[in-house]
Amino acid sequence: MKKKLLPTLLLTLMVFVGWHTQAQELEWMSWEEAVTMATTEENPKKIFVDVYTDWCGWCKKMDKDTFQNPKVAEYMNAHFYMVKFDAEGKDPIEFQGKTFKFVPSGRRGYHELAAALTNNRLSYPTVVFLDSNLKMLSPVPGYQKVEPFLKIAKYFGDDIYKDKDWNTYEKESK
Repeated sequence: MKKKLLPTLLLTLMVFVGWHTQAQELEWMSWEEAVTMATTEENPKKIFVDVYTDWCGWCKKMDKDTFQNPKVAEYMNAHFYMVKFDAEGKDPIEFQGKTFKFVPSGRRGYHELAAALTNNRLSYPTVVFLDSNLKMLSPVPGYQKVEPFLKIAKYFGDDIYKDKDWNTYEKESK
C-alpha cells in the first residue's frame, strides 16, 4: 500500500506545481514606472492603483483571493499598468508638477497621493482607475471578490464608461 501511495503523492505534487507555475501573476510596478509607461508608450494602457496598507486585513484578502485569480491577472495585465501603492509610504512622489509627501497624523499618518487618489476618503483597500492621460476615472473602495471586480475592471478597461453610466451597465450585464 505504501509503495502505491508515494507515486500518487508525487504525481499530485508535480501536477500542482506545474499548474501553479502556469498561473499568470499580476505585473505590479511603481507609481513612477506606470506613469512613465503610460506617457511614453506608443499604445499606452490605463493605470490601475491598489491603495493599501500593511496592516489592512481586507487588503491581504483581496491580494490572495482576487488579484491572484488567473482571469483577473490575465485581464488586468492586458489592459492596465498595475501599481501597488502603500497609503502610508514615506517617499515623496513628484506628479503633475506637485510633490506628494507623507503626512504624520495620529499613530500612522498617510501619503498625500493616497489621499488625492481616494478623494480624501482614506479607506483600505481602495482601487483606483486612471485613463491613459492620467485622469482619474474612479476610486472604488472596499474588498472586491473576483466577479464583481472583473465587472468593474471591464467597465473601465473596455471603455464602456465612455458610453454608459455604471447603473445602466450593471443592469444590462446581469
